[in-house]
Amino acid sequence: MTYKILTRDEHFQKPGGKRILTLDGGGLRGIVTLGYLKRVEEILRARVGNNDNFRLAHYFDLIAGTSTGAIIAAGLARGMTVGEITDIYMKLGREVFYKSMWRHGVLRARYSHKKLTSHLKAVLGEETTLGSEELQTGLLVVTKRMDTGSTWALGNNPKGAYYEAQPEDQWGSNKNYPLWRVVRASTAAPSFFKPEQIRISEAIGPEQVVGEFVDGGVSPFNNPTLQAFMYATLSGYRVNWQAGADRMLVVSIGTGRGDPSKEPTWISAKGAVQSLLSLMDDAGALVETMAQWLSTGETHRKIDRELGDLASDNIGGAPQFRYARFDLQLLREQVDKLKPGISIELLENLTVMDEPKNMSILYELATLDAQNKVLDQLFPEAFDLT
Repeated sequence: MTYKILTRDEHFQKPGGKRILTLDGGGLRGIVTLGYLKRVEEILRARVGNNDNFRLAHYFDLIAGTSTGAIIAAGLARGMTVGEITDIYMKLGREVFYKSMWRHGVLRARYSHKKLTSHLKAVLGEETTLGSEELQTGLLVVTKRMDTGSTWALGNNPKGAYYEAQPEDQWGSNKNYPLWRVVRASTAAPSFFKPEQIRISEAIGPEQVVGEFVDGGVSPFNNPTLQAFMYATLSGYRVNWQAGADRMLVVSIGTGRGDPSKEPTWISAKGAVQSLLSLMDDAGALVETMAQWLSTGETHRKIDRELGDLASDNIGGAPQFRYARFDLQLLREQVDKLKPGISIELLENLTVMDEPKNMSILYELATLDAQNKVLDQLFPEAFDLT
């Protein structure tokens, strides 16, 4: 089957149904995301006659990512296959997350940002910018500006308010931000990597404004689904897509979730880091609740015993989009169904975000789970490529 490969601008501006992919943060657990994406890519490639040239950038009109999800999102938007990104990700994990006895991650970043920066430049291109034509579809990266406390949703919509500066503006054009730097800003997890600086004004000298950015996961949008929906529909972002279950498909993929009651309790400064991670989990749970409240879909999970899965609830009386959410439950009962015999110690360690040794087993579990959960019917024919 042949289909038209859209340009980035056509993805944003062509009328009709829109397809959004959102990818959570979670450190090296991003390998879980890639396990599910492998199955997504297989299903969608089959829809176009198993065309070897098919890319997820052809199907999705907007790919949004936070932190590790931003790395994957940028790679996909550049037209890489899931397999290519997986190979790079495995190598990145081993080389970047090397543990040194001199770095402990509380008063000093646990890992050197230089290796991560080097990998991002090599993969994304040192000269590639957020506005580059090398990005084949819409891209949205979530980061947090630490010096102002504001969440930044950096996208490549050519009609965006800050995409291209006007002559009288003091601010620089978002389209000129180096892509590797934007992604690095989204992955600058506190205690793991030092913040990333981005020059955000055209002024020179003391009037120049340089923003200091940290991991988008410390914003409310470690799961970027809600931010992506706002970006697509709120008038201020100037994307202006129409909402509705027959007009918008949102596919959201997590990085694995464990049992909160099993999380270690740390003291002193380490306790502050653990509290931050707990807050990120809470924000992620709220985004999932909101996404289910806004949508219709077959993957809605039980929020709690009181709310259920919100299948009978919709804000405004009608679903705003069709929603499919995939995530790996790192709980004893669920893991045993996929791969029996994993020790208690290993199971509890799988939730750690910076352990390269876990990547192979996490990828295996995600690919096994994807065979059961990522189903053809979750991608309605109404959204097929033509």
